[in-house]
Amino acid sequence: MGISQWHKNEPPGPTPLPFLGNMLQIDLKKPYKTFMEFYKKYGSVFTVHLGPKKVVVLAGYRTVKEALVNHDDVFGDRDPMLIFQELSQGHDFGMGKKACEDKIIEESQHLTEVFKKQKGKAFDTTQSICYAVSNIICSMVYGSRFEYDDPEFTSMVNRITKGAIIFGSPSIQAYNLFPTLFKRIANRRIILEMNAANQKQNSALFSHLKETLNPQMCRGLVDAFLVQKQKLEDAGVINSQFHDDNLFTTVFNLFAAGTETTSTTLRWGLLFMAKFPQIQGKVQEELRRVIGDRQVQVADRKNLPYTDAVIHETQRMANIIPTSLPHKTTRDVTFQGHFIRKETTVYPLLMSVLCDESEWEKPHSFYPPLFLDRDGKFVKRDSLARMELFIVFSTLLQHFRFSPPPGVSEDELDLTPQMGLTLSPLPHELCAASRM
Repeated sequence: MGISQWHKNEPPGPTPLPFLGNMLQIDLKKPYKTFMEFYKKYGSVFTVHLGPKKVVVLAGYRTVKEALVNHDDVFGDRDPMLIFQELSQGHDFGMGKKACEDKIIEESQHLTEVFKKQKGKAFDTTQSICYAVSNIICSMVYGSRFEYDDPEFTSMVNRITKGAIIFGSPSIQAYNLFPTLFKRIANRRIILEMNAANQKQNSALFSHLKETLNPQMCRGLVDAFLVQKQKLEDAGVINSQFHDDNLFTTVFNLFAAGTETTSTTLRWGLLFMAKFPQIQGKVQEELRRVIGDRQVQVADRKNLPYTDAVIHETQRMANIIPTSLPHKTTRDVTFQGHFIRKETTVYPLLMSVLCDESEWEKPHSFYPPLFLDRDGKFVKRDSLARMELFIVFSTLLQHFRFSPPPGVSEDELDLTPQMGLTLSPLPHELCAASRM
């Protein structure tokens, strides 16, 4: 079959302009909304041109599942954005992150104490939740946690939080697509400055850990990395992946990915509980009946089906990364009758999955029974809530009743998202009244 015939089978989409592609048709602040409109017009597999970059968008629950689950060998590779490639300089140790239950429980208890100090008064939960989630990563990476008033720690977390907003800005999206034109934008300079500050700070932490390193007792990921690096150097191995640039990139990726997504989901969870007090009451009744006053543990999840359903429904409704992170095809593939070339950037449109009317009973309402069967047992879907979300959310709901600040009704709590790298709640305050 000739190239011209293959071209006819490529996914349909709006006609692009030279150089600009379809950029004039796309809402750069909320591109996922434009993609949802294209989905209705062109179907579940369509092409869009982001400037000179050709992208295939996959939409709808069944289409995205077929691509990412059934054909993960073709669609599973990531396609990192230019700004991330620039920061990592091509380094990536590729180490997975396994959460440690004890560290999560310890941090949940610290976070509970912070909330208690508010004595039921209205406050913004953003900072303390970000500090708690970042500290869980610190415990796994460095082997120790930081106090929430430690200036080194707070400056590092605040940079990550600020960076998440800047990474999602239209100017950075424009830079990713047209690097020559937008190389001098202020936001790119700010990101590079923040990255340099992060490197300087981590270099000091790495140096301290090197000085106190005990190969027989690894405190965290950095120790394990340094021990392996030393073994390879002693054996005369050169050009391995175990070098300082890769260590920094690995640590940065863990913080960037682990802090923003989990903390944003937790903030949405508490906001939903304040917005829907009847649902919050059901969670707390289940926690009281099953757990009582003791500490929640991961093993309890199977006995807390309603709480688990609420966490999953929070992830579905929060929809914090509506277009997912970009993927790319590993080879030429014909998918649902459409030809997609090797190395094509692919966006799985998660918003279309999470709001798919053919899959969800009430896709646009906060409705935890979506994840329960007729007997009230949890129905395992294709994704599982992470350990951190379960323990931290359950612990907070066990200790506090969340409500809007004085003078604000549940109906007045705003669920409009704030655009950044993730969709986070707008700045808001909640009251956390002690239940213990």
